[in-house]
Amino acid sequence: MKITIVAGARPNFMKIAPIVRAIESAISQGRNVSYRIVYTGKQDDTSLDASLFSDLHIRKPDAYLGVSSNNSTLLASGIMIAFDKELTENPAHIVLVVDDLTATMSCAIVAKKQGIKVAHLVAGIRSFDLNMPKEINRMISDGLSDYLFIAGVTAGRNLSHSGTEEGNVYHVGNILIDNIRFHHKKFFKPIWFESLGLKNNNYLLLTLNKRSLLSNKNTLRDLLTTIIKESNGDPIIAPVHTYVKNAIVEAGISAPNLYLLPCQGYLSFGYLMNNAKGVITDSGNLAEETTFLGVPCITLSDYAEHPETWRIGTNELVGEDSNKLEKAMQLLMNNQWKKGELPDRWDGRTAERIIQILLK
Repeated sequence: MKITIVAGARPNFMKIAPIVRAIESAISQGRNVSYRIVYTGKQDDTSLDASLFSDLHIRKPDAYLGVSSNNSTLLASGIMIAFDKELTENPAHIVLVVDDLTATMSCAIVAKKQGIKVAHLVAGIRSFDLNMPKEINRMISDGLSDYLFIAGVTAGRNLSHSGTEEGNVYHVGNILIDNIRFHHKKFFKPIWFESLGLKNNNYLLLTLNKRSLLSNKNTLRDLLTTIIKESNGDPIIAPVHTYVKNAIVEAGISAPNLYLLPCQGYLSFGYLMNNAKGVITDSGNLAEETTFLGVPCITLSDYAEHPETWRIGTNELVGEDSNKLEKAMQLLMNNQWKKGELPDRWDGRTAERIIQILLK
């Protein structure tokens, strides 16, 4: 069996890495399976830092489609043309796509048109907001998929309500947890950690990426002002991209305990997350990882891709509401945060289940 695994952005590699390791394990056991990693972006993409692949214990992509555009239609058409050529030259039995990107949808369409089965990893996610481009990507990708791998029962209900055949849906768990469990003992302290006077559980970890939030300077200013005020002087560690740093600076936000740092490698960021007093983020992935680690998490969104993180996990949604953020931070700083539980099958064996299903 030949499997082509598609990544459309850096975060996708965190989710395909466990799949790659599971395939390698199957190969070592004599199973007749091979794989090819395809990245839809450019080879010189600066988001793919040198340590990424070594940290994740996977090889670099076998092919780079070299497509990038800020226009989603041009991006989709460019990826479809390039991926059609890729699959024609390197046939596969299954194409595995991840998440809800334009690349996910585009490659699923091409694979289906070539008569190749499609497996969608992290299927069944819904916001029920068709104004979100990702929602359209999700619906099309799910609708075309022969294997829909879901992380929880909410995703299963979403697919059931949309008329998806039950036999195509597989509750395998959360693939991100595979990486955390695999790498947990390999997390390492950044070399600058102690020079900033940091100690385990005495700092807050802040991450921001959502461009809609960053472009709203008044909201951004209110949220950051609240975080600084309620931190009680504890260090706020913010590893951010340059565009995020620029947005914070342009909003006029600064404080002696706010440290705007470059983005960190996977293993050093894992250390920061695992040892923080709490995490404040607009990232759904971090909400999932902190639920596994038992670390309090405040998410600056009204929506979670996996509601399990706030229903039974350590996550709380506050949206972009500074009043809700203030109340959540007061609970966090007063050590009154709820104690979370692990959702079903968030056990680090998701990739193993997926490969067993695909090889049946």
